[in-house]
Amino acid sequence: MAFEREKQNVSATHLLQAIASNEDIKLSQCVVTGVLDVNRLFVAEEKFAIDLLEFSEIDGVKKIVLAQSIVFDKCVFEDNVVFSSPWSDPDSISVEFKSDVVFNSSHFKAQGRFRNAVFDGMAGFDGCVFEGVATFKKSVFHKDAKFRTTIFDGYSLFDSAVFKSSGRFTNSHFAKGVNFTSVRFLGEIDFSGVYSSSRTVPIYESIFFARSYYGEDESFWRFVKQSAQEAGYYGLAGECFYMERCAGLWGKFRGRGNYDKLSPAKKILRLVSSVRLLPEFVLGKLLFGYGERPARVLFASALVIVLCAFYYSQPGTLIGRVGDSSLEPSFLQGLYFSTITFTTLGYGDFYPSANNLCRIVSMIEAVAGGSLIALFVVCLSKRFSRG
Repeated sequence: MAFEREKQNVSATHLLQAIASNEDIKLSQCVVTGVLDVNRLFVAEEKFAIDLLEFSEIDGVKKIVLAQSIVFDKCVFEDNVVFSSPWSDPDSISVEFKSDVVFNSSHFKAQGRFRNAVFDGMAGFDGCVFEGVATFKKSVFHKDAKFRTTIFDGYSLFDSAVFKSSGRFTNSHFAKGVNFTSVRFLGEIDFSGVYSSSRTVPIYESIFFARSYYGEDESFWRFVKQSAQEAGYYGLAGECFYMERCAGLWGKFRGRGNYDKLSPAKKILRLVSSVRLLPEFVLGKLLFGYGERPARVLFASALVIVLCAFYYSQPGTLIGRVGDSSLEPSFLQGLYFSTITFTTLGYGDFYPSANNLCRIVSMIEAVAGGSLIALFVVCLSKRFSRG
């Protein structure tokens, strides 16, 4: 038996009774009036028949299991939609959806609350509009979670949620901000085209991406970077830019979505072909930090100068201006010559000896010095001219 309606006004009371009776729900282009709140099922005055409702209570926490199929296609909910506990006792109820749950293109005119919900099947919220608070805090999505082109006009809470399969937020709009604190993305994710229009930066403390070494988190960091840039948090935008580029590098190396499916031979071929990424990995990521790590350039510069200074302080490596071939330079003299060579300044009071190795070291240091100084200038200009 199924509760099916199309292009009708449906009372939340009748809908709740159908849910309690374990009937499949299929509504299309309907308007749901009243508060659709599962907590009403346990209010004696409401007089719901809940004999067929599967639920249990352990240590004061009710667990409701909804095994039926639930589909709301292009529906309008005029009041709160609550498949969670009340605000006053936020962890007193957990609702488990055993089958697919679909709310595609539906309009939530008030709150949409799914805190502590467990979605065993696909959770479809594509094209939905949440005018009020939308909370999926501590929810668990075992299969695909689809929030593509969804509009969150109110504040959105996803903190401590777990996405075990995939989380897709393509082209979604967070108007008043979103909380992704302690969210665990264990599968594929997609935040392409996601944006925030109110200059609010997403909260993402302790967020976890299990597939970060596949570059899955690239689109998420791009979303946060753009939000921070528009809000004027340029330091945060720079940090997210660095994370985005690092994720992009891993995406180029492994390839998203198909690396695990490759045969061992193809994985080896992918590894060999990834040699082309070595310059970006060494120079872009490790040394340059994609322009966001100027301290690394300074450290590399100091390391080159000191190492070369140790070499120049060896007997027979330097000659003085008057041609003293028997000069035994001290470490301070070697450091002095290394510094002016690195900076391509060259006062001319010391010269590398005729030893070919010494001249080669001097040439390499001069080239490294010019390159690292240029990188440092680019880093500074990028950081202080942002915005």
